[in-house]
Amino acid sequence: MPSATEPNRKSPRVARFRVGVARWNRKLHYYLGLFLLFFVWLFALSGLILNHSSWTFAESWTNRKDTNYEREIIAPGPELKGDLPQAHEIMKQLGIEGEILWTTTRTDANQFEFQVRRPGHFFFLKADLAKQRVTVRHSLVNLWGVMKVLHVFTGVQMDDARQNRDWALTWLWALSMDAVAAGLIIMVLGSLYMWWELPQKRVPGAVALGLGSLICGLFVIGLRWLF
Repeated sequence: MPSATEPNRKSPRVARFRVGVARWNRKLHYYLGLFLLFFVWLFALSGLILNHSSWTFAESWTNRKDTNYEREIIAPGPELKGDLPQAHEIMKQLGIEGEILWTTTRTDANQFEFQVRRPGHFFFLKADLAKQRVTVRHSLVNLWGVMKVLHVFTGVQMDDARQNRDWALTWLWALSMDAVAAGLIIMVLGSLYMWWELPQKRVPGAVALGLGSLICGLFVIGLRWLF
């Protein structure tokens, strides 16, 4: 049978545990905040720009710089089967790097069209493999355009199975975005813990949490049933 003094012996352990959790939570909170700082600013600012297309100072596509040129190439050999290896071979010869975007389906084996994108650069390629020539339109956008591209740059499309990540930096960016998402989740959970550990803040914190949940729920669930 537990003695009457046993709860007193456990209390210091529980207190030390809670102090340790609070200390590490605070450290994790501000170090994650510093790591995520510029990522969050990037998405916040680019989100504002995407949400306000009338802001002319941030217009990038209209103010782009186009360069058109034509180059000779060596047509990819028969050992390169499939569109992706052939596209990589053409890009290598032209010194172009980026994520490949498929826009047309090939109906003629000698005619090959595709796009290559990387933040700030858009390449539109039309290759005539029989003539071993390729025409390229290179569109260069400003810093605002780079930020807008990064906001939505994933390398994949849910409705097109052909669109897969085929550029190493696209994979790195995608992993970075996974890290940002995971970091924000951890920070939110840590914020909930810190809020709950401050009894005097529970009522105003509950009001803020409730309002945020209500507004978010309106868009996630409510629009489906109310409108």
